[in-house]
Amino acid sequence: MKKFLIGLGIIAFLGSGFTALNSYRRVVNNSFGPGEHLEYRVHYGFVNAAEAVIDVSPSLFKVNERPCYRVNVDGRTVGAFDLVTKVRDTWRSYIDTSAILPQKFYTNIRENSYRKEENITFNHDANTVKAEERTERDIFKVPENVHDLISGYYFLRTIDFNRLTNGQVIEVPAFYDDTVYNMKVRYRGKSVIKAKEGKINVIKLNPVLPANKLFKQEESIRIFVSDDLNKIPVKVEVDLWVGSMVMDLRQNNGLKHPLRYF
Repeated sequence: MKKFLIGLGIIAFLGSGFTALNSYRRVVNNSFGPGEHLEYRVHYGFVNAAEAVIDVSPSLFKVNERPCYRVNVDGRTVGAFDLVTKVRDTWRSYIDTSAILPQKFYTNIRENSYRKEENITFNHDANTVKAEERTERDIFKVPENVHDLISGYYFLRTIDFNRLTNGQVIEVPAFYDDTVYNMKVRYRGKSVIKAKEGKINVIKLNPVLPANKLFKQEESIRIFVSDDLNKIPVKVEVDLWVGSMVMDLRQNNGLKHPLRYF
């Protein structure tokens, strides 16, 4: 489950079209705000495998003297999957409202007997991150405008995909698990898909994945993002070495703009 969430997180690390404001960039955001609520259901074949809830807090928080959105992502296995692999994961990011950059990132991973809890604080002036609970090597050097797994997804939603050409690959640095990654995503044009409420116009994205033992090929994850100002994932398809998984948007409220189905 953790690898699956990390794979989905790869889509989020995009960057372009911002202007500097002192040491921080400034990103225009017309896509999301406080109080947004999204619920997803993950299927493995015909079996319900997991569910995820993504919430933007109704209130803003101040972190590093900057106003921030607090975003919680809670993922858990359900049904038969919960009997085999019990997952209860929480991911939290405090995202700068002006720069759409992370100021703090929290993870609480509970997967069977495995446990990991960590707080990461970002210093964008010094381009460093600090692992708060560490006693050894707690400071890491990172590139400018680095993201965490959650903030990158929200930055993605501020991008004007109409400026991209089909097949264009965008790269941006991201920090996770003591490592800086050069994340890549390929824009695959636009389409129409059928969702629970009807048909909807979507933007097609493919995270570019390195060779691994989980996904079949470089573009094994296909993300369908609403082609509107919201730019929220409404469907994700994942090809695994054994079988496939699909994640569908099941419920939403608090969006800045209503989703348009037809």
